[in-house]
Amino acid sequence: MFRSVINLFFPKVCYACQNLLNDNEYAICMDCRHDLPVTNFHFDGSDAVEKVLYGRAKIEHGTALFRFEKKGKVQQLIHNLKYRSYEKIGSFLGDWLGGELKTVEDYQNIDVVIPVPLHKKKLKKRGYNQVAKFGQQIATALNAEYKDDVLIKVTNTKSQTIKSRFARWNKSNELFAINNTQSIKNKHILLVDDLITTGATLEACISVLNQAENIKISIATMAIA
Repeated sequence: MFRSVINLFFPKVCYACQNLLNDNEYAICMDCRHDLPVTNFHFDGSDAVEKVLYGRAKIEHGTALFRFEKKGKVQQLIHNLKYRSYEKIGSFLGDWLGGELKTVEDYQNIDVVIPVPLHKKKLKKRGYNQVAKFGQQIATALNAEYKDDVLIKVTNTKSQTIKSRFARWNKSNELFAINNTQSIKNKHILLVDDLITTGATLEACISVLNQAENIKISIATMAIA
């Protein structure tokens, strides 16, 4: 009864369609959950993520939870996560993907999960890194360490969403730096981000991480465009 009263004044809505959630639903309603365009890359052994980075960055394995479609529910989820402070979306998606990855042999030897970082000015303005909760939940599922103090963004950039493919690639050079390389020496790293489009940001991160000795890098994102 108390929950019903709370929901009357502060209703829980689906972060994808904005409809009211039932008592047994969390963050995303069951209808949206079934409608979301999952990739199953990690189950199918797809090399779609590797192909985005082919010839530019070497990775062990790569996956994305969803396919990104303009004006689709995945775009709505990521927008709400990044710009409307709905951090629960990151936790929900991290639980979802982490629960799947822990059953896949390719990801069972991950040592460290590292998020693509935000510049300190953008982090201060937004208040959080949109992939932090996502990465933390995956790390928990994989029994891996979560480290957000190794990869650092040193150049502040405007949102990449309105830039052309070439502009995003060109502007991603020399954006990142690495700190405390000894902490990831000889580790298998899972680099996590919200969306992979051209792969330029991930390529830049991988280039910097490779300054550490004897590492392997895999990738997991919320979505792939």
